[in-house]
Formats: sequence, C-alpha cells, structure tokens
Amino acid sequence: MKELVVVSGKGGTGKTSISAALAFLAPQKVIVDCDVDAANFHLVSGAVIRETHEFKAGFEPYIDKDTCINCGRCTELCRFSAITAGVVTTPLNCEGCGVCAFNCPAHAISMKEKQAGHWFISDSRFGKLIHAELGLAVENSGKLVSKVRQEGKRVAEAQHLPLIITDGPPGIGCPAIAALSGANLALAAVEPSLSGIHDLQRLADLTAHFHLPMAVCINKSTLHPENTQHIISWCHDREISVVGQLPYSDSFRTAVQSGKTVLEVADTAARECITEMWHSIAKQLNIPATKSGIPFFRRSLNPFH
Repeated sequence: MKELVVVSGKGGTGKTSISAALAFLAPQKVIVDCDVDAANFHLVSGAVIRETHEFKAGFEPYIDKDTCINCGRCTELCRFSAITAGVVTTPLNCEGCGVCAFNCPAHAISMKEKQAGHWFISDSRFGKLIHAELGLAVENSGKLVSKVRQEGKRVAEAQHLPLIITDGPPGIGCPAIAALSGANLALAAVEPSLSGIHDLQRLADLTAHFHLPMAVCINKSTLHPENTQHIISWCHDREISVVGQLPYSDSFRTAVQSGKTVLEVADTAARECITEMWHSIAKQLNIPATKSGIPFFRRSLNPFH
C-alpha cells in the first residue's frame, strides 16, 4: 500500500483541485482529507457521510459546585483569565494546563478530555473518503490529522486497496508534518511566483528532513514563464522531479463551482497535463495507473459514456 500526500506552502495553490483530479484518475484508492482546519474535498467529490465520530483532545476544567468553597484560588492562579469566582467564564482562553485542579484545596476541580471536533467516513464518487472538522479555536490539529490518516490506512487495508491519496494541509507546521510522516511520496503544488518559490524551498527542506521523496506540480505555469523556468531549474539542480506543468485555466474555477474535478469539464490542455502527471506519479509509486489499460483510462475521462 502506497500513500501520496499532496501539499502546498500556502492555501489557494490548487492543492485540492489537483488531489481531486488524481483521485478521479486513480482506479483503486482511499481518499484522505487532512486539511482539518478547512476541509473541502467533500465539496468536489459528492461525499455522503456514513459514519460520524467524535474527536477528543486536550483537557478542560470541570468545577463541582457542591464541593467548591469559593476560595478564589483558581481565579488567582489562572494566568489566562479563564476562571472567575469559581466559574469558567471564558472557555476559549483556557489552555487546559490543570493548575486550577492541582491547587484546588477542596478538590472541586477535575480535568476532563474535551471534544475538539469530528471525523467522518463518507462515500464519494471516487471511493471512500476520510475527512474531519476541527472545532472553532481548537488546537491539536496535528493529532486530528494523524487520526484521519490512521483511519484511511485501516480502510485501505480492509479493502485491499493499493493507494491512499491524501489532500494535505498547507504550510510546514505541525499539521503538515503529521500528514507527511511515513508517506511514500509528497507532491508539492506550487505557483510560479516569488512566494511560491520560497514555499517550495521550505517544503523541500521539510521533506528532505524526513527523507521523503518529493515531486512538483507547477500550477498556473503559464502566468509567469520566467518563474516557471526558474522552478524547473531549481528542481533539476536538486534532483526533484517536476511531474506536471498545468496551464492557467478558468476550468479550475468552473469545476469547483460545479462540484466537479477539472477533468470533468471541457479543457483538453489541462486534462492532458493532469493525465500525464498521474502516469508519472503512478510510475514513481510503482502502482498501476489504470485498472485495465486504455479502456478504463478512456472511461475515466468520459464518465458519462
């Protein structure tokens, strides 16, 4: 079983659109949306939720009013001004440190695990989709990313599927690290801009740190040919393969608005580039690009025939 993680240095580079297009082409796979802070893969995949599970992470204080002696010790010690007069008045300020419970003379405060969001198993047009939703102003997104990936692997193993396609979170922080660790290949979706080049360099440093192979897809490559060529040269010098150069096209916007992948709208150039990219990725992962050769490939590009 192989795992492909599509990442980007920031949001808005077309990462989810690329992930969805690859999921459309891949014959046997499980899809995992690890962008738990702003999950949107379900919007383009026609997902129908089949299972909903609570995600608990971190702790919050529970104050027993019958035991509380109103000494004010908790209010005095709380550095985050979350407790006033024995009442958690500002729960979003609470860091779950537990100092109130540890120092309560009446033992009226206990720390309980708090609900931090939900994760889901859905049926989509492309197969099983594992995704999640982190609660408002809740931390531990890296932990939820790990949980979603774990469930994706479980489903893939149970159904004997050879591939997991993971739509990773943007950036290089804890969520991105949690999505990348242990994967087989990272696909970086970058734009031909100065900030895009900088983001690519940071992603390359991150994947190199974990000894993880990385490939690059340059999205909107025709917007700035000079920067596109600079990215290609930079990747060549570092032996990073550029598997795709997608031209700028309104088809991406049209597809998202229609709840479809770019392969399902009329854009021959983008379709050919993405298809060629998928075959390059499948070759690197050493997995079949199609289920039964050319006939399946043609059916993929013409799903309504």
